[in-house]
Amino acid sequence: MTMADNTPAENDGPKDEWDDLIGEIESEKSASKRRAAVQAAADDILKAAGKSVPETEPHDGDEQAPDAGAAAVARIEELELELATLKDQALRAMAEAENVKRRSEKEVAAARIFGIERFANDVLSVHDNLSSALQSLEGTDKTEMGDKAKNLVEGIELTEKNLMAVLARHGVTAVPGVGTKFDPNVHQAVANIPSSEDKGNVATVMQNGFKIGDRTLRAAMVAVSTGKA
Repeated sequence: MTMADNTPAENDGPKDEWDDLIGEIESEKSASKRRAAVQAAADDILKAAGKSVPETEPHDGDEQAPDAGAAAVARIEELELELATLKDQALRAMAEAENVKRRSEKEVAAARIFGIERFANDVLSVHDNLSSALQSLEGTDKTEMGDKAKNLVEGIELTEKNLMAVLARHGVTAVPGVGTKFDPNVHQAVANIPSSEDKGNVATVMQNGFKIGDRTLRAAMVAVSTGKA
C-alpha cells in the first residue's frame, strides 16, 4: 500500500473516537432523563397512593377505635346498672332499718305500758280503799273532830293525792266522772237514776275508772242520769 492510501485512514481514527464519545454522552443524558422521568412518575404514584390510603385502607388503629368506643359505652352502661342496683339495695336496707326501729319503739312502748298496767292494777285497790275512807267522811265537820282524827283524815287525803300524782307520772289518769257524757268506752253503767244532771250524763260514780294513755285500764262504775224527776 502506498503513502497516499494510508493518509485518509489515519485521519479517520480520532474522528471516530470523538463521535463515539459524543454518542455515549448523549446516551447517558437520555438514560438520565429516563431515570428522572421514571423517578418523577414513581413519586407521583407514591403521593397519590399516600393520599388515598386513609380513604380506602384504614390503619389497624382506626379499625380498633370504633370497637374500643363500643366497649367503653358497654362498660359505662354496666357500671350504671351496678350503681342503680346498689342504690336500690341501700334504700331497701335503710327502709328495713327504719321499720325495725319503729317496731322496736312500739315493742318497747307496749312493754312499758304492760309493766305499768300490771303495777297500776295492783295499786288501784289501795286507791279504792283510800277513796272509800274519804267518802265515808263526806259531810263530816272537821272542826268537830279531835286533833288525832283530824290529822288522820288529812293524812289519808294527802296519801291519796300523792298516789294520784305518782299514777299520773306513769300515764295513768282518772276517767271523767259526774257531769260528763256517758261513754261506754270508759264508763260502765250499773244504774239509771233521776238527778239534777242532764239526761245521759253521769249522775254518780260508784268506783273510779282509769286510763293509761289511750287505753282503758278500768272502766268507771257509774249511775246514768235519766233527767230530773
